[in-house]
Amino acid sequence: MRERPILFSSPMVRAILAGRKTQTRRIVKPQPHGGVRHSPFVPSGLEDGHGHELRPPYGQPEDRLWVRETWALSGWAADQKPAEYQHPEAALRNNLLFRADADGYDDCMQHWRPSIHMPRWASRITLEITGVRVERLQDICEADALAEGIERPEDIRNIDVWDGAERALFNGLNQPVTQFRRLWESINGPGAWGANPWVWVVEFRRAQP
Repeated sequence: MRERPILFSSPMVRAILAGRKTQTRRIVKPQPHGGVRHSPFVPSGLEDGHGHELRPPYGQPEDRLWVRETWALSGWAADQKPAEYQHPEAALRNNLLFRADADGYDDCMQHWRPSIHMPRWASRITLEITGVRVERLQDICEADALAEGIERPEDIRNIDVWDGAERALFNGLNQPVTQFRRLWESINGPGAWGANPWVWVVEFRRAQP
């Protein structure tokens, strides 16, 4: 079993903590030439169309991922430099703050540290990989969009002032796959959905501390 870090934004951290997010999609780099196929001749079981192995960068089932998220140190610990907390004590861990939980003190926090700089000891979420596969981005189905942390829109059947066309437009724009498309483009830029890249689909569950 191996452990690797993985970055998540604050909304996705909240979705993981709420139990809604059990999948993540990450672009395959470099993109495979000639498609993707299963192969018994390489350890990962995946090749591109030219026979080159595709190695999952986040690990295999039963490997673990520790989540990096935007964080901070409060109180006396906020003024410490990175070199001073390479080997933290329990007292330092008790001063951890997380951007995903920051609704109550967001405006007054001045020392948020980027997720990429979170050390292993500061991570509060560990994920166990349950499945890894490769597919085209646009192959995502509604169930998988929900597993990406997308929430269903509120029920509007009792809003009598909306006519059928308005209702249909609302439902169309708020389908889980459509919402995931907007999320994907907000992260990866305009046109990222239309490019329809090959992506790693990593399925996971939250591991016990």
